[in-house]
Amino acid sequence: MDLEKLLEKYKLQIGFGLVGLILVGIGVFAVRHLEEKPTIEILSEEETAEGTTIFVDLEGAVQNPGVYELSSEARINDLLVRAGGLSAEADRDWVSKNINLAQKLSDGAKIYIPLVGQNFEGQDEYVAGASAININTASAAQLDTLWGVGTVRAENIITNRPYQTIEELKTKAGIPTNVFERIKTQVTVY
Repeated sequence: MDLEKLLEKYKLQIGFGLVGLILVGIGVFAVRHLEEKPTIEILSEEETAEGTTIFVDLEGAVQNPGVYELSSEARINDLLVRAGGLSAEADRDWVSKNINLAQKLSDGAKIYIPLVGQNFEGQDEYVAGASAININTASAAQLDTLWGVGTVRAENIITNRPYQTIEELKTKAGIPTNVFERIKTQVTVY
């Protein structure tokens, strides 16, 4: 018998055999994957912190002020990019002197970008005045000029930088509430 006749004779049997092998392969695959139980992966604090989001309020002289949802690893520069950048009326000199674009953001922070020539007196503590001391950049001598802040408290403030809000002076640097109440209009974080 030549090869062609042999193939003709067993063609149907070979076809059924291949179909059978394919079905067995599919069955084995299905059984393996259906029998696997779903697993729960517990992430460490570090792993979960990287994947979380924060909300930051950006107001003032920016293209699109508002509340932004960002990665917990976001920086002030990332926030400004999301907001479309500074508006034409923004006080760019003030921004370059008072805002660290590389500073990491924290959940619930508020950032205000002033207009050129804007006077901050009488506004709340989140809005920085030109005469306010930036607790993120001030020297120990500058901090020592504040009521109730001596050399030890000034060093505590410096050691615990950066601050997202001035209220963190109480929690991070251990500034007593009575001292904080007296100096809160004289300090800023931006």
